[in-house]
Amino acid sequence: MSGTRRARPSSGHPTVLASSPWLVVVTGVVVMVVLLIVALLSSAGQRTGLGAGSGEPAATVPLPPLPPASPSPAGATLPAPVTPGLSPRRSDAPSPTAPAPIAAAPAPSGGGGAQPRPPRPPAPSATVTVTGRYRVLESWGDGFIGEVLLTNSGASARPWTVRLELPRGEVVTSWVEGAPQGSARMADGVFTYTSGADVAGGASVPLRFHVDRTGGNTRPSSCTVDGKACGGL
Repeated sequence: MSGTRRARPSSGHPTVLASSPWLVVVTGVVVMVVLLIVALLSSAGQRTGLGAGSGEPAATVPLPPLPPASPSPAGATLPAPVTPGLSPRRSDAPSPTAPAPIAAAPAPSGGGGAQPRPPRPPAPSATVTVTGRYRVLESWGDGFIGEVLLTNSGASARPWTVRLELPRGEVVTSWVEGAPQGSARMADGVFTYTSGADVAGGASVPLRFHVDRTGGNTRPSSCTVDGKACGGL
């Protein structure tokens, strides 16, 4: 086969690329990195341009001049400025004053309606506040002058009643010193005196009496003021 020639491989780039495929990969990676760097630089330049533009002062629009204020006539008062959300107050409106007390409705006249009942007085307290103390002022063979000193320890005036049981003799006369007189009664050896005027709170009044034909006995069997025993016996 001396007449046949063998074809020699041509020395070109396709043979090198075919024998070294990693060169293609490296080339592609380099190209992509270059493109990425170019894209990043372009984006940074756009941001820099926007930032520089934002620092410029904004354009201002000149406002038209205000018209000159017209002079107010002499003696005229200008209205007070109105605060947003509040109603303007009129100058002739009356100033707020304290509410006037409500008057009670008059009672109906005539017999058509029921008449209101007057308020009941407070009930007297069950606690006895008027007390008494017995003593003898003067004595002799057939009689003596005695006294019951009445004291009101409460705050309000109170009526009172004194009751004496005498074993001997009888009350000839009785009186209250420095106060209106009350009523006295003598029956079956018991002397009872009812006040003609209340004794004021914190005050004292003496009830005195003349007892005759006692035979020298000046001590009563009992002495009470409003049912409570007297002191001094």
